[in-house]
Amino acid sequence: MKLYYAPGACSLAVHIALREVGATFDLVKVDLAHHTTEAGANFFDISPRGYVPLLELSDASRHSEGAALLQYVADLDPAQALIGRPGSRERLAVVQWLTFISTELHKGFSPWLWHKETADSTRQTVKARLATRFAEMEAVLSQRDYLVGSYSVADAYGFTIMNWANLLGIPLTAYPQVQAWMARVAARPQVQAALRAEGLAS
Repeated sequence: MKLYYAPGACSLAVHIALREVGATFDLVKVDLAHHTTEAGANFFDISPRGYVPLLELSDASRHSEGAALLQYVADLDPAQALIGRPGSRERLAVVQWLTFISTELHKGFSPWLWHKETADSTRQTVKARLATRFAEMEAVLSQRDYLVGSYSVADAYGFTIMNWANLLGIPLTAYPQVQAWMARVAARPQVQAALRAEGLAS
């Protein structure tokens, strides 16, 4: 397999999951500002949508959309410990969180807060909506260590997106349980390995 990624982008969640399940894969770094790979290839020729993550399988097929890729990668583990078995309540809970993170957090941060041309009024509206979601996560994480109880791909995705708050200077001091959860996820060996591979940790 081959994962096309940009450091710290949402592709980090898939990168973490691949390491967690012990998959063998290659990394291809993408410059999203110029839409080129490290080797200088036009990324639009590889991925018409031009964004990461993009996962290339052994049959050379290419697949996108982080929430879908996280489910696929989690199923590579025969025990399905990161997602739960099909039909189980655990799997339903994990997929529910993947959907929440994708629609309520990921699309809250991006594209609005990453673009300088976004109007201040829009920024304030987006931040207020995100604060509501952060508070919801705070309440959940006050009851358990991870989003569904045990660590899952939802935590890898949530950690990746919530870390954007730090990059964008959005304080999380009002959410100590969220901060503690992020620290727990960050401390996992395979998360550390992914961060180091992307140049995000020493």
